[in-house]
Amino acid sequence: MTKPIRCLIVDDEPQAHEVLKSYIAATPSLVWAGSCQHALEVISILQTNPVDLLFLDIQMPRLLGTELIKTISHPPKTIFVTAHRDFAVDGFDLDAIDFLLKPVSFERFLKAVNKATPLHLPTPNEVAKESPRFLYFRVDRKMVKVWLKDILYLESMKDYVRILTIHGPLITKVTLSAIIDMLPDEDFFRIHRSFIVSRGHVDAYTNDQVRVGKAQLPVGPLYRNMLKEQMERFRSL
Repeated sequence: MTKPIRCLIVDDEPQAHEVLKSYIAATPSLVWAGSCQHALEVISILQTNPVDLLFLDIQMPRLLGTELIKTISHPPKTIFVTAHRDFAVDGFDLDAIDFLLKPVSFERFLKAVNKATPLHLPTPNEVAKESPRFLYFRVDRKMVKVWLKDILYLESMKDYVRILTIHGPLITKVTLSAIIDMLPDEDFFRIHRSFIVSRGHVDAYTNDQVRVGKAQLPVGPLYRNMLKEQMERFRSL
């Protein structure tokens, strides 16, 4: 029987722990080995408990995650998880396996984990039917789980995104470009620089508009061919 990969989460945000723990629990061959709120706790844990994979936030009080790795002579394989894209270069300079930008999707999480182990873990397509398909977004100072199947469309509002779900709207501070990288291509696509739609919730469309529920969304000239290609795949003969 294959030995499970023991994962340690290091982050000063409790919500981040819950997201990663849920992803670890949903991934075969991974097992949660513990959590730390501060980088300094990691050193004592590593002395007494074997850890194979470290999910490490960078910007934390007292000691940065990158500084912590420099103090450990033989650190575990490390995946940095942070809300700050600018830290990516520092992370890769320390031979990090990968760099995940919050909010982290389950699919992106799996891609990073597959890089961290010689064992073959399921790809996003292989686990799609069994694993939960959701994202966590920061809304009103808390991380809110949003099931992908419930998303109608997403609208850019400069530095924020309005997520329209079947349960109502949510507003989160993230760019639309960052979100499109987290969403599965087979379910979501862009129709305008300010709009992403869920294919399964498109009720009608023309070259200029897409109707999702009661909303009439504009189609940008640069996205008309993409709209046609995406929707023609499901056109009845």
